[in-house]
Amino acid sequence: MANINLEETLKLITDLVSIPSPSGNTNEVITFVEKFLAELRLKTSRNRKGGLIATIEGKDSSKHRMLTAHVDTLGAMVKEVKSNGRLKIDLIGGFKYNSIEGEYCQIETSSGKKITGTILMHQTSVHVYKDAGKAERNQDNMEVRIDEKVHTAEEVRALGIEVGDFVSFDPRVEVTPGGYIKSRHLDDKASVAILLQLIKQIQTENIHLPYTTHFLISNNEEIGYGGNSNITPETVEYLAVDMGAMGDGQSTDEYTVSICVKDASGPYHYQLRKNLVRLALENKIDYKLDIYPFYGSDASAAIRSGHDIVHGLIGPGIDSSHAFERTHQSSIENTARLLNKYVQSELVL
Repeated sequence: MANINLEETLKLITDLVSIPSPSGNTNEVITFVEKFLAELRLKTSRNRKGGLIATIEGKDSSKHRMLTAHVDTLGAMVKEVKSNGRLKIDLIGGFKYNSIEGEYCQIETSSGKKITGTILMHQTSVHVYKDAGKAERNQDNMEVRIDEKVHTAEEVRALGIEVGDFVSFDPRVEVTPGGYIKSRHLDDKASVAILLQLIKQIQTENIHLPYTTHFLISNNEEIGYGGNSNITPETVEYLAVDMGAMGDGQSTDEYTVSICVKDASGPYHYQLRKNLVRLALENKIDYKLDIYPFYGSDASAAIRSGHDIVHGLIGPGIDSSHAFERTHQSSIENTARLLNKYVQSELVL
């Protein structure tokens, strides 16, 4: 396979993160992926959970592989329409209120109307609130200021806003001259873009894979059950392509592909991990091995649900995960190169 088209991949990441898709409201982004794959003449199907499955037949159809990445993101729902014309929200996914303070957002009503706003502390103004800096960032203190002339709950409801409406966060995506891409929702739309580009390479270069390979674009990973269904009985290896977690004590960085050896669910399959390392070494792909202490993936969800599979996890290194994230194009490239080699390699069992 030729090397990844980095410019196309970065454009695809930008397009994906710009489509609101909090867990539970992912139809628009799944439709975008569906159209992308349709242009490659690849047949897809949706599962009942709303995820998208594409299959490429391999030389051996008695044993299968599955690769997955997820398009659902962190977000929120309207919890309460407050008497002051603002909104109390309930979080979707594992993150803290402080990570979204000051963020622009969009409320989507059940009729499809989209209304913008800003997520703020109720006690934001230092000219009014003595405890503005000390007040706890929590559900009671944080609210959405709607960009409409509203002062009461009745006026908010007249706009069509109600409890249960989805709230998505402005990604503020930017690709810098130095090759960094910073945005919300790189977890996991960077990996989705990498998988889509991999599929495009396979299709356009007429690559014959050794095994029938399924690609699952899951849509409920952030709430724990995106990729634990639709795994064929023939599936031997299941590889989640998700973000590598960075921070104190971590070896993962923004420039290499991160190969996870263990997360909160326990160790990943040892033989598959060693095969991924071997492929990286043989092909001069920069990688890091790491443990993610507070993390679970679609692969671990599949194991927990009882599937008899070999499971693994790799991905680009993402700084400030579940907040305002950043990675570098070299991490995207190293992840893509390892996946290229992996889908053409022999199974470990």
